[in-house]
Amino acid sequence: MTKEDCFYLGQIVSKFSFKGELQIKLDTDEPQLYEHLESIFVDYHNKLIPFFVEKSNLQKSNLLRVKLEEVDEEADAEDLLKRDVYLPLSQLPELGPNKFYYHEVIGYKAMDEIYGDIGIIKFVNDQTLQALFFIDFNGKEIIIPVNDRFIKEVDKSKKIIHFSTPEGLIDMYLDA
Repeated sequence: MTKEDCFYLGQIVSKFSFKGELQIKLDTDEPQLYEHLESIFVDYHNKLIPFFVEKSNLQKSNLLRVKLEEVDEEADAEDLLKRDVYLPLSQLPELGPNKFYYHEVIGYKAMDEIYGDIGIIKFVNDQTLQALFFIDFNGKEIIIPVNDRFIKEVDKSKKIIHFSTPEGLIDMYLDA
């Protein structure tokens, strides 16, 4: 299993007891979907190591308390602190028709209501204050904020996102 086959679930942030229990800070809007996991992958020295979950329960809003198989002592738990946790992409919940995960729209065609075909989505940068679509239009880069007001339709079957961008946004990149 590689990181490309997985999605980031969160990070192990603390020990919970002297018996190897850990707390994972979940990076999700719906933490309850991950309360009863069978297994997780932990990034351990750039390798994803599988761990079976013996028991788990949600603490507060986004802290998942877990007891992992073969993590029975405080020292074992200590070794896993600050490590990222992943799950296979197949475990992502199904989204509604106009919703999408960033990784799944890579390669989609971008269509603007005024300019028509404005290129192919190369990646989505979600590491900035505002997530951004990066679109390749004949070698030129167009950047569109990920904003519900700009996204008119997501056609998953045809792999197209239809945009209605503010006046001047596309011109800014095409005139450069």
